[in-house]
Amino acid sequence: MRLTKLALQGLWIAESTPHLDVRGCFARLFCNEELASTHCASTIAQINLSRTEKVGAIRGMHFQFPPHAEIKLVRCLRGCIFDVAVDLRHGSETFLQWHGETLSADNWRMMVIPEGFAHGFQVLEGVAELLYLHSAAFVPGSEGGVRHDDPIVDIEWPLPVTNVSERDTGFDFISDNFQGIQL
Repeated sequence: MRLTKLALQGLWIAESTPHLDVRGCFARLFCNEELASTHCASTIAQINLSRTEKVGAIRGMHFQFPPHAEIKLVRCLRGCIFDVAVDLRHGSETFLQWHGETLSADNWRMMVIPEGFAHGFQVLEGVAELLYLHSAAFVPGSEGGVRHDDPIVDIEWPLPVTNVSERDTGFDFISDNFQGIQL
């Protein structure tokens, strides 16, 4: 795996190199040893799969509050997405900044998202299937969210938004006195 630090502290891209032959391909999707420098958890507590079927649709921006904050490793298995992480960490130099990356089945990239970040994505092509590895299990009542259209964060989505769940549009906008998540 090739690891690249991104502009927001703690945020990484991990790229697998597939081995191709006449049968198809083989690629390592996760290796705790290779990912150790990213400080992602050595324990994966939950693995989830999502399928989003409409170009322009957005899922997110989701996170869990401490003590259930989680590291997420996100890989696109089918289709193509614009994957976004927003730094919500109290005291962070990049507080309320966002970073987006294109992830696709073809580019073999994975976003490594640390605790204290909100995460979401927009479908760019076809049906998008994502594999999520989580360092903590989902705990109802500990979830939080940032609206995809929050003016304080001001995410520049590449396509017009076609669909967002009622839950995700129900999040409040970030208030001027929001101090961030204490980890």
